[in-house]
Amino acid sequence: MKSGIAGAASAMFLVGTLAGVSGLIDSYPVYGGQAVRYLVAAVILLVITRALGLRFVRPTPREALCLGGLALLGLVVFNICVIESARASGPALVGTVLGTVPLALALAGGRPAPRVLMGACVVVAGATLATGLGSGNTTSLLWALGALVGEVSFSLLAIPLLPRLGPIRTSAYSTALAVPMLAVIGLATEGSGMLRTPTAAEAFGLAYLAIVVTVVAFFLWYRSLPKLGPGRAGLFAGLIPVAAIVTGAVLGVALPTAYDLLGAGLVVVGILVGLSTGRPSAEPAARPSRA
Repeated sequence: MKSGIAGAASAMFLVGTLAGVSGLIDSYPVYGGQAVRYLVAAVILLVITRALGLRFVRPTPREALCLGGLALLGLVVFNICVIESARASGPALVGTVLGTVPLALALAGGRPAPRVLMGACVVVAGATLATGLGSGNTTSLLWALGALVGEVSFSLLAIPLLPRLGPIRTSAYSTALAVPMLAVIGLATEGSGMLRTPTAAEAFGLAYLAIVVTVVAFFLWYRSLPKLGPGRAGLFAGLIPVAAIVTGAVLGVALPTAYDLLGAGLVVVGILVGLSTGRPSAEPAARPSRA
């Protein structure tokens, strides 16, 4: 339980730090950069798999469908929707919609305990307050809802895979599958300019996304997910905007406002409320098909 809590919290905090380094790759072709990110991550994960002596496991047809859906929805569609929503009206709306991930996972994971549901609602309120209720439009909202589906799929489609493949193989296979998908989209939208030699700052940003936000965060999340179940694990998604606030303050990009601090406080309270139900049932890991 404790290792699951620490892993889920660390994973979501690391994901939230990407806001602090995103400015480094603003000028790099978007989809080409994402393809490079997942390619580097897949290579690292496959090397780790070999170094640990983990044999190749051939996915069953059902697992192959889950992996394809995970790569398509949880990685590719999620990134496309976040990018397009932010382009349509800025990052505030998509950040606010993604703040509902804890509630969505709590509901999608089955019948949540009342305290988990209450905690998820508090986390959503805190994440929304920390993100900021910015103005948006219908186009941006639709893209943001697509991003929400992608983020929920990132967890739910992994649950049937983790008992047999484990967190490292699941991360490696899904990131590898995402590379050709993003490459095709990049060629269609950015043409031959989808790839170029990055500057030193861009190379650092891409490396951070590949190693920290993908390899490390994916592994920690997928190791923690079966231990906590989607409802409790989803509570920690509220740490993403909190981590963005902390990263911005540390880098001197932006100082947190009173609303930011209040939102961060609500997220912490919501997580504590959701985790106060005691030891989670082993059912999410034991019976993944229900998820």
